[in-house]
Amino acid sequence: MDRGQNTGGLMSSAGLVRYFDAEDSNAILINPKTVIATGIMLGVLVQLLTFVS
Repeated sequence: MDRGQNTGGLMSSAGLVRYFDAEDSNAILINPKTVIATGIMLGVLVQLLTFVS
């Protein structure tokens, strides 16, 4: 990449950073551990159903 070229990566992502930093008072708050546990349980359930059928 040329030293004089500016890809604008930081500039283009600045709006997303501001969007995701804003907290909405009506948003559903879910503990990250709950999301991980649900994903693991869903994966185990799919594996069991694949094994049974």
